[in-house]
Amino acid sequence: MIRVPVTENSQVSEARRTAAERAERHGFGSVDAGRVALATTELATNLIKHAGGGDILVGGFEEPDGAGIEVLALDRGRGIDDLSACREDGYSTAGTNGHGLGAVFRQAHTVEVVSWRDLGTGLMARFEPGTPPRANKPSRSAWGVVSVPMDGETVCGDGWTVSRDGTTLTLMVADGLGHGPAAADAANEAVRVFGRHQGHRVATVLDYIHGGLRATRGAAVSIARIAEETGAVEFGGIGNVAGAIVTPTATRRMVSLPGTAGHVARKIQSFDYQRDDGIVVLHSDGLGSSWSLDRYPGLLNAHPTLIAAVLYRDFWRHRDDVTVLVAGRGAAP
Repeated sequence: MIRVPVTENSQVSEARRTAAERAERHGFGSVDAGRVALATTELATNLIKHAGGGDILVGGFEEPDGAGIEVLALDRGRGIDDLSACREDGYSTAGTNGHGLGAVFRQAHTVEVVSWRDLGTGLMARFEPGTPPRANKPSRSAWGVVSVPMDGETVCGDGWTVSRDGTTLTLMVADGLGHGPAAADAANEAVRVFGRHQGHRVATVLDYIHGGLRATRGAAVSIARIAEETGAVEFGGIGNVAGAIVTPTATRRMVSLPGTAGHVARKIQSFDYQRDDGIVVLHSDGLGSSWSLDRYPGLLNAHPTLIAAVLYRDFWRHRDDVTVLVAGRGAAP
């Protein structure tokens, strides 16, 4: 994802330009790219007007029944008291005409919002080529991700991938040692090796990745394989890419063994867990280890991308790349 901090009016145009350029690279025509630019302008303007600033994240998405551009608007403002009312033109908490979010809902195919009083708001808008439907298109995503390079870097040293085999979903996050292009090379090689061997057991795939990264600077790597029908989770990791299962009552941290894939991994092993109607979270160590969802009522039921985005917003350490990959509770084949 491309991150555009928005704390002053001059950055609104940067957010708009970033979103429009990304849309064009994804094959959007001028009209469709214009819709993305218009909605991003409204979102960035609202960050300043209502929350004193925040982040715009722009990336691509792909799910079973659509693909396109994804724009996230994240802030730590006062929150939105009435989420249903904010969808309508004319709604405002700032004494303005209130057309901003209504325009976003009209221009996007899918919009989802989470918000809490004094904890801020996260909004996800997804755009596809063609005219948006009159009603908000529900997303069928089984998973969502936020992946952002550290401040000052143009490439992310983390890599991630998701694969599906029937009702089995497999997630992987790789954190290249350090940051910058060499870290990205290691992470990307982990993704490539995973793609070649993903049908094996988790520990076997990790062993292949360990061997495949010997010519790189190495990476921390974790894999979670989720059997959606039974809730069984097989998890294994080398190094400090963390995994957790979060339910309404508890957060269970999964075991990743010490080491660096490609260099030192004295023991490679996977462990079995039960999902228990929870979500599965994998993240690089750019996310602070003290994260928790306890302060965010209802977030477990939100779109997995919004769960990842709120964790990124509130627990990113800024001195490293960060990737948060989430398999949601309502994962659909």
